[in-house]
Amino acid sequence: MLPMLIIGVLFFIFGFVTWLNGPLITFVKLAFDLDDVNAFLVPMAFYLSYFFLALPSSWVLRRTGMKKGMALGLFVMALGAVLFGQFVTMRVYPGALTGLFVIGAGLSLLQTASNPYISILGPIDSAAQRIAFMGICNKVAGALAPVVFGWLVLNGIDTFDQQVKAAPSAEARDALLNTFAAKVHMPYMVMAGLLVLLAVWVVRSALPEVKPSGANAEAEIGHGDGSIFSFPHLWLGVVCLFVYVGVEVMAGDAIGTYGRGFDLPLDATKHFTSYTLIAMLAGYVAGLVLIPKVISQQAYLAVSAVLGVLFTLGAYVTHGYASVAFVAALGFANAMMWPAIFPLAIKGLGRHTEAGSALLIMGIAGGALIPQAFVHLKQYFDFQLVFMALMIPCYLYILFYGLRGHRVGQHAH
Repeated sequence: MLPMLIIGVLFFIFGFVTWLNGPLITFVKLAFDLDDVNAFLVPMAFYLSYFFLALPSSWVLRRTGMKKGMALGLFVMALGAVLFGQFVTMRVYPGALTGLFVIGAGLSLLQTASNPYISILGPIDSAAQRIAFMGICNKVAGALAPVVFGWLVLNGIDTFDQQVKAAPSAEARDALLNTFAAKVHMPYMVMAGLLVLLAVWVVRSALPEVKPSGANAEAEIGHGDGSIFSFPHLWLGVVCLFVYVGVEVMAGDAIGTYGRGFDLPLDATKHFTSYTLIAMLAGYVAGLVLIPKVISQQAYLAVSAVLGVLFTLGAYVTHGYASVAFVAALGFANAMMWPAIFPLAIKGLGRHTEAGSALLIMGIAGGALIPQAFVHLKQYFDFQLVFMALMIPCYLYILFYGLRGHRVGQHAH
């Protein structure tokens, strides 16, 4: 029970930090006077760090073990929080993006350790259920993050936006924006301090070491000793995780920008990410109840993908708040995708489990590239059409993986 509790706290931290990106897009757009394309460098910097640092994370974990590796990840996140808070206060946007990249680096180390850890802490066939519990911790934090950030930083943002536009001079405008940017300094310094305390707690905890090669043997999938390239279900899973994180970030972080496409007020759109996260929470509860007693994790993945297609179509044929509600409902469809994809993709990797986990974490880069494609294309085409054109192919690939892709190259043993 203690390992579940500790990993649950870590997943809470993942959620809070990750789902700040949605309101941060709104924040930096105003604080740094940016267009949508440049504001969306926030999720791009954050998620690209996973691509570049997941494999190095697996090498670090081999030297440190999973427990010390998780603590190190928390220290790196604390450093990133300090950098972000400091550079935003100075209104240096490249520095702020560097801070987000460093936070992502710490998270990539944490994710590379904690996801396989919880997957192999018990039977791999029920891993989706354990990851769903972690997902509830993650999404409770994720739903809280925009509310807390909105209260501390974005309170009265519509009025403030009008004040900035009505500023009598460039100096007065800069003074307003400097004061606004400085509002993130204290919250991020407090966050850094809490991350350091949490790192110390993890190091001193009784969290047991788990050896993947023994708990996730290749014999389970009828596989002999081979290289990591001999597991096609893993590589198909990397692509699946890439498109999944893309659609998750589109439904969560891009929903505010989507809502502003209908000219909805900033004071309303700043909370939209929370609605997606509440829908995800409902999806996790459904997954906890149904997997594996009623439905297998791979079948649930396929059902979720079909729901994703239907909700995306619903968003396209409606307008205003109704369309935004369909985008938020994608949270329910997306909820059980990560918990199903991750254990299906690492099943039977044996001594390659850490490296396979790192490759999957690299797939998180989908959260950087797919939303960036959205903000670029919506400059030239209807934003609802662009949203649908990006989302539906992703969900169809996830459907393929749930029905067939996860079994490619495996033989029952």
